Amino acid sequence: MATVLAFHAHPDDEVFLTGGTLARAAAEGHRVVIVVATDGLMDAAPEGGAPRLSELRASATVLGATRVVHLGYANSGHGAVLYPDPPDRARFVRADTEEAAERLAAVLREEDVDLLISYDANGGYGHRDHVKVHEVGKRAAELAGVPRVLEATMPRDVVARLVKLVRLLRIPFRYDADALRTAYSSRAAITHTIDVRRFAGQKQAALAAHRSEVSGTGRLAPVMRVLVRLPAPVFGWLLGREWFVEARATAPSKAFADIFQPAP
Repeated sequence: MATVLAFHAHPDDEVFLTGGTLARAAAEGHRVVIVVATDGLMDAAPEGGAPRLSELRASATVLGATRVVHLGYANSGHGAVLYPDPPDRARFVRADTEEAAERLAAVLREEDVDLLISYDANGGYGHRDHVKVHEVGKRAAELAGVPRVLEATMPRDVVARLVKLVRLLRIPFRYDADALRTAYSSRAAITHTIDVRRFAGQKQAALAAHRSEVSGTGRLAPVMRVLVRLPAPVFGWLLGREWFVEARATAPSKAFADIFQPAP
């Protein structure tokens, strides 16, 4: 059995691009660890800890993960303005890459990780913390000697179809559709396409565990509210596949269907 570590920027990111894959790996008997760079908060952490980390632990339990780690950084926010650091910790995007990579590498070594899941070079849709996850994850894998790195992503044509569907349903969507056309990854770059429809119920329940985000005012909150209310088969039809690019590998003519199949 292998140890898989999924490195994400914020609580709830673990669900969208990797939730089904993590649930599948756990169901097959592999050890699953989730590490987040930030606690998702823009301000000082409240006494008693960040609520979004508690929600992350609930989500991780649903997905079958056995350990959750926060690297100690604050959310950097998405948009033109980069706010000053809160008084108790640095924003992730301002972190020294080598220092942050060493924090992650320490967990990779402790867990003797076989497979690291990180983000593609675009950081998905381009959030500054997601781009930083790619940079830090890549360096941490080098420091810890992790044999394989898979970068979670989506094919751009899938992103375009999902955006079109959201707009047809008149769900508020505060993202730049034009920018998304060059975000994520090209279909030709995909090395692994994972069918996770059997784990749609777990993925949906893990998303629902992030109550503050589902009920909040964030830019993705309206979409999240719709997703958690869908019948599980419909949720699976929409979010029942997950995609990865294997670092330093050549995309095969047909993408692999199992994350434990290494691309050449």
